Amino acid sequence: MRSYGIIGAALALLIAQAAVAQPPLPRAPVDADYTSIDPRAAKLGQLLFYDPVLSGNRNISCASCHHPRFATTDGLSLGLGEGGVGLGPQRHVTGTNRPEQRIPRNATALFNLGAQEFTTLFHDGRIQADPTRPSGIRTPMDEEMVSGFSGVLSAQTMFPVLSPDKMAGHYNENEVSRAVRSGRITGPGGAWDLIAQRVSAIPAYAEGFKALDPKIAAGAPIGFTDISDAIAAFVAFEWRSDSSPFDAVLRGETQLQGRAAAGAALFYGDAGCATCHSGPFQTDHAFHAMAAPQIGPGKAERFERHSRDDGRMRVTGQAQDRFAFRTPSLRNVARTGPWGHAGAHLDLGQFIADHAARGDALARYQRRALLPDLPGTKPDWAVLDTPAEISAIAQAASPGRALSDADVTDLLAFLDTLTDPAALAGRLKIPEQVPSGLPIDR
Repeated sequence: MRSYGIIGAALALLIAQAAVAQPPLPRAPVDADYTSIDPRAAKLGQLLFYDPVLSGNRNISCASCHHPRFATTDGLSLGLGEGGVGLGPQRHVTGTNRPEQRIPRNATALFNLGAQEFTTLFHDGRIQADPTRPSGIRTPMDEEMVSGFSGVLSAQTMFPVLSPDKMAGHYNENEVSRAVRSGRITGPGGAWDLIAQRVSAIPAYAEGFKALDPKIAAGAPIGFTDISDAIAAFVAFEWRSDSSPFDAVLRGETQLQGRAAAGAALFYGDAGCATCHSGPFQTDHAFHAMAAPQIGPGKAERFERHSRDDGRMRVTGQAQDRFAFRTPSLRNVARTGPWGHAGAHLDLGQFIADHAARGDALARYQRRALLPDLPGTKPDWAVLDTPAEISAIAQAASPGRALSDADVTDLLAFLDTLTDPAALAGRLKIPEQVPSGLPIDR
């Protein structure tokens, strides 16, 4: 009987171990994965990130759409930029100065963008490191792109401040919007120069940049690239995220248990999630058509007569890239909803099920997006409602697979282990005030 009991206990242990056996996991992130940060630059960038002085009408900051309260997003499916009032789901329009349209894509999270492998940014990858370019960066500005940005994280700040719908303002509302409207971006009197002049005129910023850069201390003007470099330093420092429970697992300090272990086995095994969400930051930095629903105004130029988002194809011009979007990193993904490039899902579990099913899920998708009312548009306005348009998105995606309710529950348990309280809290946090004296989004 004693021998049978030992054998039975050993068998039970083997069964338990088999139930949570893990496939090979990626390595843990290490310090060498990240760019080095000057703490003085990060502190200066913190003030600039929260300061509305960078916007054309001095009424919206980087933090308005990337706020720590909403895990560095805005908590909306599609945001309201210039002309919106309030923060997150409470953002709304009032009076006559209202947005012309919603921001066409969901605000991306900012975690780990200081890691060196992040050389492609935005949903469509329109900013990429490219050593063959004089600036070292490929952007829609093409040959007009100036040199001096510290990297793609710095260069990405140039787009929101130039966008009429995000930060610049519309037409003749201010000197920055007028410069953008007339195509004056670089050089003296260009939009970037006008913003830099604003910052230079504020003594605290002028002194801060002098302390950072000997050339500026010697009399060189503060350029927009100096401003964007400081903001990039702050983002990289503030939202480095590699201290989640899953990171402890990757470092060999603990093991996943229960449903989280089962979810990891699915993620890195049969569900195939790690095919794209690979590596220490769970992204291959590539582009994939996954049949994500499209809502909102679509990504189109003012002169275009369509309301869809062609994704990566807008950058490459290649038909095979239509409806493909960049694989996002997944640290803190449980907190960064709504999910999808257009924020079409409010429930992460439903997003996981539909994401896995791909084209098969489009027919059953029900619009429950979080879209503050914008006069002239429907609260649940969907771009692609015709069978032909839905079919085109579905056919662009690779075949999917159905997940059971138990599979989804297990995957949710695993993804929750990617939540990093230290990164969510930030390091420098929200400043009490900014040098411009303008109000801060809290």
